[in-house]
Amino acid sequence: MDFSYCLTKDVQLPVSIRISTLEGQSDTWRIKDKPLPDLYVTVQLFGDNKPLTVPVRTSYKAFKNHWSWNEWLTLPIKYCDLPASAQFAITVWKANGPRKVQPVGGTTLRVFGKHFTLRKGKQKLHLWPDREADGKQDTSTPSKIKTKDSDDMNKLEKLVKRYDCGDIRPVEWLDNLAFRQIEKIHKNASATLTELALYVDLPKFDFPVVFGEMEYTLPTPFITDDANNEPQQLVTAMNQPIHSSDAELLSINYSIILDPDLHRDNPVEAKHRRLVRSHRSGPLDRDLKPNPNIRDELNSIMSYPPTQTLTSEEKDLIWKFRFYLTRDKRALTKFLKCVVWTDSTEVRQAVDLLPLWVDIDVDDALELLGKEFQNRAVRSYAVNQLKKADDDDLLLYLLQLVQALKFEHYNDKGVDNDSSLERFLISRSYSNPVLGNYFHWYVMVECEDPAVHKMYAKVTYDYFNALMEVPRGYARREELRQQGTLIQTLSQLSKEIRLMKEGRAKKVEKLRSIIADPKGQLHSFPPLPLPLDPTKRVCGIIAEKSSVFNSNLQPLRLTFVCEDKSEYPIIFKTGDDLRQDQLVIQIILLMDKLMQKENLDLKLMPYKVLATGSEHGLMQFIPSMSLAAVLNEHQNNVLSFFRKHHPSSEPGNVYGIDPQVMETYIRSCAGYCVITYLLGVGDRHLDNLLLSPDGHLFHVDFGFILGRDPKPFPPPMKLCKEMIEAMGGANSPYYINFQQYCYTAFTTLRRNANLILNLFALMVDANIPDIKIEPDKAVLKVQEKFRLDLSEEAAISYFRGLISESVNALFPQIMETVHKWAQYWRR
Repeated sequence: MDFSYCLTKDVQLPVSIRISTLEGQSDTWRIKDKPLPDLYVTVQLFGDNKPLTVPVRTSYKAFKNHWSWNEWLTLPIKYCDLPASAQFAITVWKANGPRKVQPVGGTTLRVFGKHFTLRKGKQKLHLWPDREADGKQDTSTPSKIKTKDSDDMNKLEKLVKRYDCGDIRPVEWLDNLAFRQIEKIHKNASATLTELALYVDLPKFDFPVVFGEMEYTLPTPFITDDANNEPQQLVTAMNQPIHSSDAELLSINYSIILDPDLHRDNPVEAKHRRLVRSHRSGPLDRDLKPNPNIRDELNSIMSYPPTQTLTSEEKDLIWKFRFYLTRDKRALTKFLKCVVWTDSTEVRQAVDLLPLWVDIDVDDALELLGKEFQNRAVRSYAVNQLKKADDDDLLLYLLQLVQALKFEHYNDKGVDNDSSLERFLISRSYSNPVLGNYFHWYVMVECEDPAVHKMYAKVTYDYFNALMEVPRGYARREELRQQGTLIQTLSQLSKEIRLMKEGRAKKVEKLRSIIADPKGQLHSFPPLPLPLDPTKRVCGIIAEKSSVFNSNLQPLRLTFVCEDKSEYPIIFKTGDDLRQDQLVIQIILLMDKLMQKENLDLKLMPYKVLATGSEHGLMQFIPSMSLAAVLNEHQNNVLSFFRKHHPSSEPGNVYGIDPQVMETYIRSCAGYCVITYLLGVGDRHLDNLLLSPDGHLFHVDFGFILGRDPKPFPPPMKLCKEMIEAMGGANSPYYINFQQYCYTAFTTLRRNANLILNLFALMVDANIPDIKIEPDKAVLKVQEKFRLDLSEEAAISYFRGLISESVNALFPQIMETVHKWAQYWRR
């Protein structure tokens, strides 16, 4: 038995009712052998004795033999907004002349029946003659009246209603006979009926619709602050008895109640703020300098992460010493968060102060391009700061800067004639072909989003027009068009191969035959930049080195031949959104650059990923083996794998492996352990950890990030015993070096946490799957990993505990065994 149902709060459809026919006789308003009088019907919804809508009426219709409207009326209210007491007040009116009407009869029908279930199907309503429907709870015009059980017509009508609603199974030959007989009985009953009856139809739904009230979340009495537990301490203090020592006095507890005005501006405080921040106080504030205690408090505020909410006292303190703080580059974003942007006086003062401020860092400039800052002058200032970055640095942030275009002042047609960010990105893109290639593809992917399609289409149009004004602009635009054609061809080919019902061998054979076809578009084509890596100009695909991976989505492995005769292997995927992988690889590349600036090279291998659409994209193929395959081939011994490819017979070499290979392995292990922990990368098993013969270990497949994991009880990072044994065990000097690299990497990235957090903040609306689940918590999840509340020594100690927890975790070892058996049976 099916118990499926739906709640009215989920039904976003307008209430409707069909007025069908009026049956019965009445000598008071119908004269024999005379034309039928003009009648019309009005319907109005009532609830709790109050009207919910205005009356809705049927259109004019001339009647000959009987009254039949068969007209649907839609009322201006949705089912989700109906109260449980909702009733239809239906009145039939007779037009006696211009503006002269009299009620023929009225009836009141409850919208909800037994068990608060929405009525549906055909309804027979009793009309109370010469009365207008009142719609009250204790109505004087109810639609149902008690009848004798022997009334055959009423019984038949109830059965027909059940038949229409699907409660009675249809039998075609029997139904034809039964309905023919019912029509005769109905005709005879109507001819002798002295009471008026109105037939209406209500909409039918696939499931029973039960009344469900809308649930509204009330604001909490206290605003929680992540930096401290003051609200909780306040609640605890308020619940303490006033008289705790005197037993003779009654214990009285404070009661916490919700103040509805808590989140509203206090007019007294607002007036005080306007007076304090008026132009009159400007000359006085210009020479203010903080004392040592206030200076320490200001320094503490400057160290807050971007997500920290400033209190009103902190905002007033920053505003008071704003001129003093112009020498501190960290203070600008904090100062702009103090400004009330609806107050024109404050806005004018803040904008006038921008040129006096010392140059800010890139991470603060990125924060000023977020959705929190809408002022054009502020965004233009941030763009001017970004102009100082070279193209290599700009490429690291380009993905986020394209997302920041969503927060510019575009109208409904996607037009903003004064977007400094758009002008800046276009000017740098047409000046640098590599930057322009990635900018084009980042924008093209966003064009698929209906919410921002017009805006990004306008950006693409402006970019192509700007290209025509530079040397080789037409050729570059044509190359971008050819890239689009190539991607479309590969996408169609990948779908065709995946839909084949033959085995993998046949699919590979089919793929190679299509690529090798000289009449096709893939074997050879005019040289063009590869979208994945525009520094490489490709001119064809090698059919013999193309294949199909044996996985669910069956991506294609393709080897492009470059103009300089070199080869470039890639993976082309369809049916998968690569934007999340693209973001993770971009963050890994950024973290690698940040660590290398501190002379820390952890031998990372951030392979290239480019999403060319919401369901297809390119990935660089790195020759390597999965760690699972290495362990299976070499009897769970990674050292044997290294010894096979890079042996060393130097005296004193304990493991017989080239020291450079061991150093690369240890450094890459440390780098990816720290990075995957900070990004919360999940679903880590030995099949998505790859190992190259020269010692590079790297992660692939970032389908789960920000703490999400399909397996229960995941460890903080993937660090299995086989990886530790490859370093010589937990007591070896290599393992000690591994730990030191982890600590150094963690502390280095903590110092650059603001930059990473601001990059994630700009990606909140980017349709990244794991960010889209909880966009308001995405940045906080990353921030929690950095443990910015700890000192550097405490952070190192904390990370030491994470390494120990990951190495000794038992449940991941069990899940790894389960995964291994699952892969075995899948083959």
